[in-house]
Amino acid sequence: MLCILKDDVTRVLVWNPYWGHTRWINLRYSQPPNGFDRFSYALGYEDKESCRSFKFLRFLDYFYNAPETQFFWYEIYDFDSGLWTTLDVTPHWGVHCSSSGVSIKGNTYWHAKERSSHGHKDHIICFDFTRERFGPLLPLPCSAVDVTLSCVKEEKLAALFQRLVSELEIWITTKIEAEMVSWSKLFRTDTRPKIKKPHSFLVDEEKKVFMGFGRNLDPDSNCLKTFINIVGEDGYLEKLNLVDGNCKQYVISYIPSLVQIKEGSRCKKRKQSGLEKRRFDQNMLRLGGGVKGENR
Repeated sequence: MLCILKDDVTRVLVWNPYWGHTRWINLRYSQPPNGFDRFSYALGYEDKESCRSFKFLRFLDYFYNAPETQFFWYEIYDFDSGLWTTLDVTPHWGVHCSSSGVSIKGNTYWHAKERSSHGHKDHIICFDFTRERFGPLLPLPCSAVDVTLSCVKEEKLAALFQRLVSELEIWITTKIEAEMVSWSKLFRTDTRPKIKKPHSFLVDEEKKVFMGFGRNLDPDSNCLKTFINIVGEDGYLEKLNLVDGNCKQYVISYIPSLVQIKEGSRCKKRKQSGLEKRRFDQNMLRLGGGVKGENR
């Protein structure tokens, strides 16, 4: 699991709860622009013979601003070498910084939109950790301004849409790779009494039930509260009050892993290349210009 710390912007923590192993990774650029962390993160791996080689993707993309202030920076950290590499990426898509990636079979998928599009965000995109590159924009099963992604075990991607005010629809993939996807509708359900589309959820494919975390207005107190909503194919089942306030609570699936995290000191350290240093320095200069532009 990749842990992004709230009070320490200079490093991140990788943690295997099963073994209790941890590893700290120092970040090359650690000052969030304007005090807000706009970086997106993903932890993935490639299979090498009988072992998994883990990698950590980190990227920054200002694509909602005016063209003169747009900026993007993609970099990847290799656990084996202990080195960062700047990726040569010129995106024709955009992933919002608040969009959480979903990892399946070592790769990570995000909800994305075409960079030139001002309408619906009706795609997903995959980062292939073996090839260290993004695949093409892949279609969602239906058009949607907003969609919530989750996973079914380690094999399938799930997508949740709100079709009408009180109707939620869940689709799951029948096949998914970095460059192709096919979908099948799991079920549509009426959520009366009305609940809002959750910002994270888990789904049971066999029982056709999902558990979603979301904020709803509590009729008794007239305040926003975070609820766990349990909804089945036949309709609404149960609502549990989790916490008061406006904070978002996220739920993710976790399957225990026997993979042990390599200690940084035990890795064969390689010297960073001169080309990589120049790329990093150029990005730092561009990033400084982008931040100033955004403060206009």
